[in-house]
Amino acid sequence: MASTFDKSTREVLSISRRHLLTGAGALACSSLLPAVAHAADEWPTRPVRFVVPFAPGGSSEIVARSTAAELSKTLGQNVFVENKPGAAGNIAMQEVARADDQHTVILGHIGTLAVNPFIFDKLPYDPKKDFVPVSLLAKVPSLYVVHPDLPVKNIADLVAYAKKNPGKLSYGSAGNGSAGHLAFEYLKMTADIFMLHVPYRGTGPMMQDLLSGRLDAASVGASALLPFIKAGKVRCIATGSTQRLAQLPDVPTVAEQGFPGFEMTQWYGMLAPSSMPKAHVSKLAAECAKAVKAPEALKRLQGDAAEPIGGTPEQFAQFIAVEQGRWQKVLKRAQVKPS
Repeated sequence: MASTFDKSTREVLSISRRHLLTGAGALACSSLLPAVAHAADEWPTRPVRFVVPFAPGGSSEIVARSTAAELSKTLGQNVFVENKPGAAGNIAMQEVARADDQHTVILGHIGTLAVNPFIFDKLPYDPKKDFVPVSLLAKVPSLYVVHPDLPVKNIADLVAYAKKNPGKLSYGSAGNGSAGHLAFEYLKMTADIFMLHVPYRGTGPMMQDLLSGRLDAASVGASALLPFIKAGKVRCIATGSTQRLAQLPDVPTVAEQGFPGFEMTQWYGMLAPSSMPKAHVSKLAAECAKAVKAPEALKRLQGDAAEPIGGTPEQFAQFIAVEQGRWQKVLKRAQVKPS
């Protein structure tokens, strides 16, 4: 009897102990879940470095600093912009690709994501494997301008003049593979015309030659050209945007002038190293979408003729893929090589 009783007692105690341990384990796990979620909510835990792979000035500076200023308000940590130019953006991209501090991001651009992969024989970074898209921040339309002495007032005039005077027209850009280079090559391919490309080391020296008449034409981001257009020093014959600009309501788009679907914009988005946790990327994307449309940021961006976008990581990834497909064809046809 005693033996049977002892055996039954041991079984009951064993079952009770298992239930107790299982319950305690579940209780412990459930108590950890809020802690894990809370840890994710607390990110970032220190200032965030927002790298811009270009020299200070221009649209990239305005987009980055406007976004950073708003993120500093909502993330609870300072977001500071660091310019790191060189090698068509490759130096900065390589550095950020290797960053594993979870607090470094970079400004992605048409050049570093849709041009460099097709003009450099070997890149020090892989745009698909080394980075995760966060959010498309803004688009800046390219404007097509000519020197006032050129008898051209619209795209039709330019096409007619170029075909009537083969090899006579020239256009400048900030360098091989630059946005201005792409913009004119895209127009040349679409309109089936030839114009001599003259690459410069930057927009500044190129603009000097355009203003003096040593160049016939150029395509540059709206922010850099608007003052010269308003002063009559260059004539704007078209915008690369899908709609007319509020700052230039009388200037038609390229698409309006007989080339449906034509769009040429410089674009800027935020990328994070692929090592950044998905929860952090999602949080950052949501805050970026709000940041670019906050009143102060909106005022600065629209003053620069930039269109604020925002959006999810998935939407930005799809956008990059489409842009890569489009520009690969243009670059191949123009045989663009790095400067």
